[in-house]
Amino acid sequence: MSKDVKDYLHLLDKPLDEFEAPGARNSTLGEDALWHVLYSLGQDNTYLNKRKAYWGLVLAVRDRMLEKWTAVQRKYYANDDKRLYYLSLEFLPGKFLRGNLLALGLENEAHEFLHEHDLSLDEIVDEECEPGLGNGGLGRLASCYMDSMATLGLPAYGYGIRYSYGLFRQEIRNGHQVEQPDNWLHEGSHWLIPRPHNLFPIRFYGTVNEWLDDDGMLRHDWRGGDLVMAMANDMYVPGYRNGHVNSIRLWEARPHKEFVLSSFNAGDYIGSVQEKISDENISMVLYPSDDAPEGKTLRLKQQYFFVAATMRDMVRRFKKLNKPWDQLPEKNVVQLNETHPAIAIPELMRMLLDEELLGWEEAWCICQKLFAYTNHTILPEALETWPVKLIERLLPRHMQIIYEINRRFLEEVRLHFRDEPELPSRVSLISAGPEQRVRMSHLAIVGSFSVNGVSSLHTQILKDRVFHDFIRIFPDRFNNKTNGITPRRWLRQCNVPLSWLLSEHLGCNWITDLTQLKKLRELVDDVEFRHDWEQCRLTNKKRLADYIEKVNGITVNPHSIFDVQVKRFHEYKRQLLNILHIISLYNNIRRNPDVKMQPCTFIFGGKAAPSYQMAKDIIYLINCVARRVNSDPHTRNFLKVIFLANYNVSLAQLLVPATDVSEQISTAGYEASGTGNMKFALNGALTIGTRDGANIEIGERVGDGNIYLFGLCEKEVLALRRRGYDPWEFYKNDSELREVLDMINSDQFTPGDSTAFSSIFNSLLTGGDPFMVLADYRAYVETHKRISHEYVDRDLWIKKSIMNTAGMGYFSSDRAVKEYIDGIWSLEPDV
Repeated sequence: MSKDVKDYLHLLDKPLDEFEAPGARNSTLGEDALWHVLYSLGQDNTYLNKRKAYWGLVLAVRDRMLEKWTAVQRKYYANDDKRLYYLSLEFLPGKFLRGNLLALGLENEAHEFLHEHDLSLDEIVDEECEPGLGNGGLGRLASCYMDSMATLGLPAYGYGIRYSYGLFRQEIRNGHQVEQPDNWLHEGSHWLIPRPHNLFPIRFYGTVNEWLDDDGMLRHDWRGGDLVMAMANDMYVPGYRNGHVNSIRLWEARPHKEFVLSSFNAGDYIGSVQEKISDENISMVLYPSDDAPEGKTLRLKQQYFFVAATMRDMVRRFKKLNKPWDQLPEKNVVQLNETHPAIAIPELMRMLLDEELLGWEEAWCICQKLFAYTNHTILPEALETWPVKLIERLLPRHMQIIYEINRRFLEEVRLHFRDEPELPSRVSLISAGPEQRVRMSHLAIVGSFSVNGVSSLHTQILKDRVFHDFIRIFPDRFNNKTNGITPRRWLRQCNVPLSWLLSEHLGCNWITDLTQLKKLRELVDDVEFRHDWEQCRLTNKKRLADYIEKVNGITVNPHSIFDVQVKRFHEYKRQLLNILHIISLYNNIRRNPDVKMQPCTFIFGGKAAPSYQMAKDIIYLINCVARRVNSDPHTRNFLKVIFLANYNVSLAQLLVPATDVSEQISTAGYEASGTGNMKFALNGALTIGTRDGANIEIGERVGDGNIYLFGLCEKEVLALRRRGYDPWEFYKNDSELREVLDMINSDQFTPGDSTAFSSIFNSLLTGGDPFMVLADYRAYVETHKRISHEYVDRDLWIKKSIMNTAGMGYFSSDRAVKEYIDGIWSLEPDV
């Protein structure tokens, strides 16, 4: 054995302050990267191409994060810290390299190293695959919060699933969305560290046996069924230049039995690995289709799989402390990010009752002090429920526990609300009807000590409508925590020109204290500062224009209004309202070719769920309109319509700094909060939006004159529904709108096929226009006219842009996490 290897083995037992991993103390980032190219990748490091440079840098950066993470973990135990477990079925962190370099203060070293090898950081970052660990706002929010938890030095862990494939990779073919596999791990990911020694068996199906303990207490034992192994993979989250590194633990499904030799020897080659394939499916795909029973079962398996492994991990750590069980909520808090992890409540009850042999009252008291629940939606279809029969079959012991939780809860309700015989059925964890279903939001509320909404309006709707009965039962349980975004990724990283300008005038503290941005109000009348601000915006718009030309083959004018709507496609988000307005603009320009009009570039992006046909039809309509508008010589100098395929975090980082007008136009009362609205406004875009979600709070902080709110408010939407909403009235009384709707109900955009968009036309008129697109159409059009008029006055527009950024300090995820700390988690920072 060589001396170097002996020394390395000897170092494994040294305390951290004496440990010197390769290059950690005495070598540069570049030297470490070269070391890893040779010794970790097994490749020649005398010549670097982009791929070798990327992987070498990844491993060198990871070394540094591992050292800091190890020190942090030791500190948690030494300080006997209370810890946070943040459970989320989605995380959308975006690419890692640039953000980790930024957080660790290694950007300059990386630039210098790459420059020496005739490479740039932009080139290297292009080599990175974006992790497919989420779908949309839920995952982006979770990642922002993890960044803030690390930056604030909190003892916190994220928990989720290590999906082999993301939601899907979106392609646009002949205007239609086509879903392709998102194989983000095709080259592996050194940002993830597998922990094969951290394996937990997770049971499905089986039977429940009853027995009496020595005290005559009835006990339960869940046996048999199928076992799947949950293997940990750790992904590290560095705080911003504070030496603190946290982790997100992502569970990967592994087979309990790798290979059945007897089947193989008998010639059953498929059968010999069938169990392996079936087990690994659990962590294969984010949100498998639930149209078929098998898909529903797989989704529930996913949810239980990751929370069961997480609860075991939490209990494992707690047992190291040798504390009594009633201290579990004193030393831990579990935040449920939506209802997907709510099955953790009966799972912990099962562990405490059946494995640790606690009594019901003691176990339930522990759970109610441990769990907190964040609600993100008021859409009925998104308030998750599961068939009782499915849970009984897949998780028989958990259904028994849910029945018992419900029985005891309803006894209390009947006792305290004797005069309301219908109340128990409304708040029951189990719905009545031909198919009984478990209401997961009710389970989360009853089993938690805190329930929060994510914007002021959303929380008020939860109190007034969605969970009104529960407010009366648990008056102190509900609270609001308005969402926030991390300024590190969503300003400092994605908008370098503006970040330089801000740091020049404000110093650098704004990166961790976003309230510093309010000082920009003192600069709004500075002519030179406004000029520099506009140049930053133009630089970003040119960068986006170059991308559009490269990817879509369309030349756009960077001096035009960049009007952007990028988000998941859903009828309530009303991309349809946007495209109807664009068609009306197109008609007006063709009728009046000499009219003076501010050129506009309308940009769309987002995915529709594979089974959501209406959303896919709207994507097709947008692309058909774009094809017509962009090729028409009468309009193409004034109007462009762009659909950017496969919207993700990386594309958002390109779009957000370049946007002039941010479209946040959901039907009032349907958007819980939104975080896209915050990202755009933080970077100086002006919002056109309904009085919905966090738009209201953004308006309060940037000033009424610096945001364009329009249309019906939430109470007016409800009132109009109660009176009887008739979309035909708007069709008959608005000739411009009628012309647009008649066009999409013809072959104007699909020559030879007059029925391509009949589903959209019928939904708006004969279908009753459920999201009131037509009711808000005229107000939306008139607001756009005002935007176009004010954009021409460059001084006015730039002042409004500055005032938007200046007012966005409140919407930092650092502020949001601090509110969770003070109001829910009761954690102490470790930095």
